[in-house]
Amino acid sequence: MDDRFPGFQSSRLVAEQQPGDNAAPESVSELAGRLKRMVEGEFGRVRLRGEISGYKRASSGHVYLCLKDDSALIDGVMWRGSAGSLPFTPQDGVEVIASGKLTTYPGRSRYQIVIDRMELAGEGALMALLEKLKGKLAGEGLFDPAKKRRLPFLPRTIGIVTSPTGAVIRDILHRLEDRCPTHVIVWPVKVQGEGSAAEIAAAVQGFSALPEDGPVRRPDLLIVARGGGSIEDLWSFNEEIVVRAVAASPIPVISAVGHETDTTLCDHAADLRAPTPTAAAEIAVPVRAELAHTIATLSLRTQRIVRRYHERGTEQLAALVRVMPRRDALLGPQRQRLDDVAARLSLALERRVATARRNLDRHGHALRPAMLTQRLAQARAQFEGTARMLAQVDPDNLLQKGYVRVTARATGKTVTSAAEARAAGALQLHFGDGALDAKVERTPGRAYVSPAQPTLL
Repeated sequence: MDDRFPGFQSSRLVAEQQPGDNAAPESVSELAGRLKRMVEGEFGRVRLRGEISGYKRASSGHVYLCLKDDSALIDGVMWRGSAGSLPFTPQDGVEVIASGKLTTYPGRSRYQIVIDRMELAGEGALMALLEKLKGKLAGEGLFDPAKKRRLPFLPRTIGIVTSPTGAVIRDILHRLEDRCPTHVIVWPVKVQGEGSAAEIAAAVQGFSALPEDGPVRRPDLLIVARGGGSIEDLWSFNEEIVVRAVAASPIPVISAVGHETDTTLCDHAADLRAPTPTAAAEIAVPVRAELAHTIATLSLRTQRIVRRYHERGTEQLAALVRVMPRRDALLGPQRQRLDDVAARLSLALERRVATARRNLDRHGHALRPAMLTQRLAQARAQFEGTARMLAQVDPDNLLQKGYVRVTARATGKTVTSAAEARAAGALQLHFGDGALDAKVERTPGRAYVSPAQPTLL
């Protein structure tokens, strides 16, 4: 024992029981258990007001967060069953009132509140949550005016997402029937309370998933509707899941939530906001009677225009007829020219016939029989003289006088020299009374023709 510090005992290497120790040392778990029982027994259920910080939803569905104020912070946990029944999506910075049981978490040596109910701390907190969510979604472009689509002028099918009971659906159907009866498909949903936001989002997505050529026709237009109420009553239409479903819908959407002064985030995400559900029906379709009147008016105007054009065309044609020359005046010069050409043609034909007759008379004497006989005799004498001349120069005529004509047997060409005979080898000797085959034989110093087997030709 150190005299400088009364009651202080220095540590030993091995623990030993000292005088005055009334009990054995307890384990950490035992101490944590006592603290847990003391906290739970002392405080039980509590209600805490604070700002959410570090909000996180685990994959298990449990929610972990902190509640804080200006000078303190406490951990909180909300099990999946309780978290699933929350009427809003918690976010950091939102002030809430949480009810639950105070306990400890021995694994971290922390005390915490197990929350089974959580509410926004007044309308101010609700509006703050709304503004935070609005800013977040606007930053992602979900409210961009450039993305808004034009509504179909006359939709054949309209899908309505609303409660199947109440005045809203009756007002919409009656208004549509009065204006222009249209095929309507109602997807019934809860529009308030636990699970309503998920049902509304699922209905919008369900309409969008319908095939265009399926047994249930996909609507050309959607109306998301609800009657008026407080901001708490309309809160389902501010939920992120609903806003994203409306913004992503491939079908144009009219948002008709609440009365004229009520505004939700669903209104910003839709392609068009209607002040009331009845006004949504009026926007969705034209008035059939007015449409028929417009068509009839356009038809009458078309008929008048066609009639006016016809009358104007008739007037213009009559004016043109008046200023155009008459047929006789227009064709008279051409007729006169035709008569002149016809007269000239007749004279030309007569002159041509007279000229041809004179030419015939001038050359006709050459065609008399005596003249033809004389010309034939002259032609025959000329032919006979030419034949005699050819006979005189015919080489075969000399063969009768003992001459022989030699030709190459292969080509039939006349051989006129010994060199050609030696080159040809095989020859034919032509006499006056026939021809003999011969061949050239070579002996030293000379060549001579040896007759082959005689052949008379």
